[in-house]
Amino acid sequence: MGMATRTDTHSPAPHVADSHELIRVRGARANNLKDVSVEIPKRRLTVFTGVSGSGKSSLVFGTIAAESQRLINETYSAFLQGFMPALSRPEVDLLEGLTTAIIVDQERMGANPRSTVGTATDANAMLRILFSRLGQPHVGPPSAYSFNTPSVRASGAITVERGAKTKSEKATFTRLGGMCPRCEGMGSVNDIDLTVLYDDSKSLSEGALTIPGYSMDGWYGRLFQGAGLEMDKPIRDYSQKEMRTLLYEEPTKIKVEGVNLTYEGIIPRIQKSMLSKDVEAMQPHVRRFVEQAVTFTTCPECDGTRLAPEARASKINGKSIADVCAMQITDLADWVRELDEPSVAPLLTGLQHLLDSFATIGLGYLSLDRPAGTLSGGEAQRTKMIRHLGSSLTDVSYVFDEPTIGLHPHDIERMNQLLLQLRDKGNTVLVVEHKPEAIAIADHVVDLGPGAGTGGGEVVFQGTVEELRASGTLTGRHLDDRAAVKPSVRTPSGALEVRGASTHNLQGVDVDIPLGVLVVVTGVAGSGKSSLVQGSVADREGVVVVDQGAIRGSRRSNPATYTGLLDPIRKAFAKANGVKPALFSANSEGACPTCNGVGVVYTELGVMAAVESTCETCEGKRFQASVLDHHLGGRDISEVLAMSVTEAQEFFGAGEARTPAAHAVLERLADVGLGYLTLGQPLTTLSGGERQRLKLATRMAERGGVYVLDEPTTGLHLADVEQLLGLLDRLVDSGKSVLVIEHHQAVMAHADWIIDLGPGAGHDGGRIVFEGTPADLVAARSTLTGEHLAAYVGS
Repeated sequence: MGMATRTDTHSPAPHVADSHELIRVRGARANNLKDVSVEIPKRRLTVFTGVSGSGKSSLVFGTIAAESQRLINETYSAFLQGFMPALSRPEVDLLEGLTTAIIVDQERMGANPRSTVGTATDANAMLRILFSRLGQPHVGPPSAYSFNTPSVRASGAITVERGAKTKSEKATFTRLGGMCPRCEGMGSVNDIDLTVLYDDSKSLSEGALTIPGYSMDGWYGRLFQGAGLEMDKPIRDYSQKEMRTLLYEEPTKIKVEGVNLTYEGIIPRIQKSMLSKDVEAMQPHVRRFVEQAVTFTTCPECDGTRLAPEARASKINGKSIADVCAMQITDLADWVRELDEPSVAPLLTGLQHLLDSFATIGLGYLSLDRPAGTLSGGEAQRTKMIRHLGSSLTDVSYVFDEPTIGLHPHDIERMNQLLLQLRDKGNTVLVVEHKPEAIAIADHVVDLGPGAGTGGGEVVFQGTVEELRASGTLTGRHLDDRAAVKPSVRTPSGALEVRGASTHNLQGVDVDIPLGVLVVVTGVAGSGKSSLVQGSVADREGVVVVDQGAIRGSRRSNPATYTGLLDPIRKAFAKANGVKPALFSANSEGACPTCNGVGVVYTELGVMAAVESTCETCEGKRFQASVLDHHLGGRDISEVLAMSVTEAQEFFGAGEARTPAAHAVLERLADVGLGYLTLGQPLTTLSGGERQRLKLATRMAERGGVYVLDEPTTGLHLADVEQLLGLLDRLVDSGKSVLVIEHHQAVMAHADWIIDLGPGAGHDGGRIVFEGTPADLVAARSTLTGEHLAAYVGS
């Protein structure tokens, strides 16, 4: 007995709870995944690699993270689930060993114009409490310092009970809010240019209104008629009263053809429908209209601070809440450190930690009043990371989508340290990534491929980084790629002069940007690259800007509709068959009546996820059967939309289906490396890298002499960077000037001219620290960029 006991103490059996060390995926089929099975170690850093569109996001976000979130949502009551998005179970046979997933994606932050860095991270909420406790003069509770809370005044009779008697007395009630009454907390006021709203030489029935969507054929025409406006009289002949009705009428109930409707003047309607939204989130044609019709100027009453006079007058140590929100966050952290007030000690500790997290993550150059919509994809992602840095949670899965986007090689080292810290606390870290510096720190690598789209969706490698190098997969072969500095550079044909640029943190920058060559603008995150290009170059005549803004599109949008490719195709079908082009649109007359041209039928199941099934009438083809009887070059419209870009290029390039307008668009799509995409693939299924290249292909059609690209390597695999460089060279060789904001060393090495900003971020940056050829930058090594580029090219 004693022997047995002694033996047991030497080799205790492992506890069964310690045997769940893997996340197991069996038979994943989301999007293009082909029955993928994979085992991911827990409490390790796993990087998912592969070309853009190979299925990385489908596996990590669409399968593992999606199922984790769905299972957590199911723990809530059916009542609460009714308020949550209904998530369907991903297409997968088995998922074992899942932990709670915290997703930190690349989605741009809030399209709400009231959203700022401070409101998005709760820093403003803490500052409001701080000022409501310590601010002098004291003006009220935290809501008195909030630019989202208007002041309210009310008066009326109240009933006072004294003993057995009741008595009515008049009382006035006031609640002070922090919202500036003039600009309603927006920080800017707008003036509308009436000449852009209508052509006063025309009447309403002749289409005088030039506002998107205001057609006189529909309800708008009936509304104006019901309001008593003369439809056939030119607007210039309207009386003062008629102009007031047309433009400024407050909401008024009217009856039109027996239906009760509300009529409202054009200007209040535009202010509610268009001006209350973020300009960046609008459809392109609406955005163009708003930019033409409306001039936004800083509010003269609050000077752009969004706050009421009372909130701005209340101060701590001589600074108001508006002053501290405008400070650079690193300076604000120092200011908070100096406050010694035991009565609010826990609040100061929390605020201090939050502000220090900004600096840790490399965002110390921001200010809290910066609108959230102006952050780049990388900045938005790092801002979301802030709330997780000090978290005490362990054994959760952190899921990151390319956390190195928008980061200079110098900043990538800091990001790597943060990812390793999260892992070392006992968490599982899953990262979708392309940068070799970020892949290098992985404990485990899962490489998907071998190609993109239908050519991908398989796991081609699993193992360590060293094993990946020797594996012979596309990622393994390109992992150690190093571009050489160009031996000779092109000669500029002229220069674009920038003088005294002072947008954001720029400190009166003077620079001549060479034309007719490939120019790369670089520098650490926050050094002023985008401020220089967007503030001094983008608005000039003949400049075409391809930024990082997300493509907005529903399930009905696809590469053919987004690029305008479908128009020449519809016309070619219509001409060949002697019918209307509208028949060949799944969003118009040709749509299948059962599914309305979507191809699938949704069945709502209350709090459960909606069931999506292929439409039985059109079998997912989206068109009426009669439309599919019309052919062009032996193919019907649904077969054309099922083609890949490469197939369609051949189809529309020669023979009976030859359509030069369509062929030109397809060539541009192939140029940016999207030859594998099918024309009818919904935009919602495209990866981030694919969407950006689709945008690049579309903007390349615009006539302009200078192309400005904002980090075109975002979402690009190492192997695709070569193809991008070839595209940039072709653009320059065709006589264009190309200006690229970029951190990728391969693009820097390939440049004809480099403009490096710095030396640091925020008020430590905003100056030109180098101008010249890549070879000179490497030789000088005088800047952070120079040091990293020299190390990259092996000099």
